[in-house]
Amino acid sequence: MNNDFNAAWRAALADALGFVGGGVIGLLIGRALGWEFIGVPGWGMPQILGLLLILAGMGVCRWLLRRLLLGGKD
Repeated sequence: MNNDFNAAWRAALADALGFVGGGVIGLLIGRALGWEFIGVPGWGMPQILGLLLILAGMGVCRWLLRRLLLGGKD
């Protein structure tokens, strides 16, 4: 039981930090490239690329933290 709780706690922490941290990193990289998504009216190619960069950052950071915190087990 204790092992299951420990693994679940680390997985939840990896998910939370991965989604938030990756989203922020993706947002900042998108802003640096001129692909602003937050606070810009309308939908154009820069906004879509900015959104995709945020989503990719969330996924990659979550995957990386799960690998680090869980030792490669998902």
